Amino acid sequence: MLREFRNFILRGNAIDLAVAVVIGAAFGAVVTSLVEDIVTPIISIIFGKPGFEDLTITINDAVIRYGSFLNAVLSLLTIGAAVFFFVVKPVNYLMERRKAGEEPPPEAVPEDIVLLGEIRDLLRRGGNASATSAPPA
Repeated sequence: MLREFRNFILRGNAIDLAVAVVIGAAFGAVVTSLVEDIVTPIISIIFGKPGFEDLTITINDAVIRYGSFLNAVLSLLTIGAAVFFFVVKPVNYLMERRKAGEEPPPEAVPEDIVLLGEIRDLLRRGGNASATSAPPA
């Protein structure tokens, strides 16, 4: 059982997944900082306040905090926009630029196909292989 566990852990998929989780957590912190420290202050400059948590409706002593919901939606949209414009678009641009510089090498014709083509050409010329391919003596 320990051998199976060791094989599972040392398999590339488990290590790749662990690296992806760690990098994802670090990337999440960067995106959160971008939104909270840069985008949200810009929004507060435009709208006059940094958030909508003060927006509520009270019905029969029940407080509906729709401002918190609006903050969550706005946060989702700004994080999505930040990831799209600062990560996805630049990476797509770099990948397209990289692909544009690379042309795939022409596919080599297999030797048996070349030989079959030569046989076909000889048959079209009349089948006299010794007269066409052998040097004169």
